[in-house]
Amino acid sequence: MTTAGEVHRAAAGGPWWWARRRAVALDVGLAAASAVECAVEGVPFAHKAGLPVWVGIAFGVLTGATLVLRRRWPIAVVLVSVAVTPAQMGVLLTVVGLYSLAASEMPRRIIGALAGMSFAGTLIVSVVRVQQDSAAHAETFQVASWVVPFLAITTALGVTAPPLLLGLYVGARRRLMDSLQERNESLERELGLLAERAEERAEWARGEERTRIAREMHDVVAHRVSLMVVHAAALQAVARKDPEKAVRNAALVGDMGRQALTELREMLGVLRAGEPVPSRAVAADRLPLEAVGVAAAAAASRAEAETDGGPLLSEVEELVEQSRAAGMVVQVSVEGEVRAYAAAVEQTAYRVVQEALTNVHKHAAGAKTYVRLAHRGSEVAMQVENDPPPVLAEASSAGLPSGGNGLVGMKERVAGLGGVFVSGPTDAGGFRVSAVLPTAA
Repeated sequence: MTTAGEVHRAAAGGPWWWARRRAVALDVGLAAASAVECAVEGVPFAHKAGLPVWVGIAFGVLTGATLVLRRRWPIAVVLVSVAVTPAQMGVLLTVVGLYSLAASEMPRRIIGALAGMSFAGTLIVSVVRVQQDSAAHAETFQVASWVVPFLAITTALGVTAPPLLLGLYVGARRRLMDSLQERNESLERELGLLAERAEERAEWARGEERTRIAREMHDVVAHRVSLMVVHAAALQAVARKDPEKAVRNAALVGDMGRQALTELREMLGVLRAGEPVPSRAVAADRLPLEAVGVAAAAAASRAEAETDGGPLLSEVEELVEQSRAAGMVVQVSVEGEVRAYAAAVEQTAYRVVQEALTNVHKHAAGAKTYVRLAHRGSEVAMQVENDPPPVLAEASSAGLPSGGNGLVGMKERVAGLGGVFVSGPTDAGGFRVSAVLPTAA
């Protein structure tokens, strides 16, 4: 008896080995009926054995009362019924004991052995009893020789076969129901796990969308606004000394603002159109959590590539001219044969150069900058390197804020297309940003 079984029985409300109170009432009622039967049959047994009648009655009551143990010790009940078979008592005890044994979880070989013993005992007693009855009525009628074995076998089969078969059926049905219940509980647990996994995937997809939107906002706004702030600072410095230059700077600020608004409208139009999320959410269970940023960067590049009018690598010269107009000294060099690439590759390369120039405006204002592009057979490389700023304090003179996510965003964009990204300070005190993108990304 396991602890789990005890807890189950305690929850069901049955005492001792009974699972339910109605099972107690049934077993006690069967035991009382068996005790009455055995007590009545114990009277002739006491006369034949030469014992006092009360001994036969007491023996019958004790024998029949053992039926109350049929759920806990069915083997003992069947053995008692086999033992009292020669005394010609305990028919109810035998029938119910065999049923309880067959319906239990006992091995089939034990059930077969005990059923065979009960059948043999009943058969022998039936043969003896039929012969005695035939001898007692020999003067009245003559019994054929085949009647005795026929009646004995019929009686033995009638006492042992029906309860045995019924018990086997009930036991098999009970095991089937338990198996189905366990399978149902297992399916419920699996459904719960699947629901949790689906919720995790949905949460992953929401986080990916938030990351993509934040990166797009940063890429679209940061560069334009940074240039606007630089021009505004220059405008403030030369407004009284050089009105013509102030007018040019004001016009540049207006152009930058209009370009930023145009790009924002385009991006918001993509967000309203709604890029399908489930395609990426389905693959969430195959990606580690540390790859969320990389996957979001790749999704951003693909989403941007699907829109019309996205930035291309050929527009880098225009990007450089905007930085030159803001006072930055930028030198551009191109190696290899210039050719067109996949939209996602060109836009990622453009964004890397754009973010690197924005970082120069923020952290190294006035420093000379070198932009290098290299077109190779199966890859395109880009590098933006700046010298140390002429005056270290000048880097923050414009008051440009920095969220610290620019380099992370560039790295995730490049890694999302299978490229390599490296950034860090140079030996001369400047800063270098390098990226290599496969042309087949």
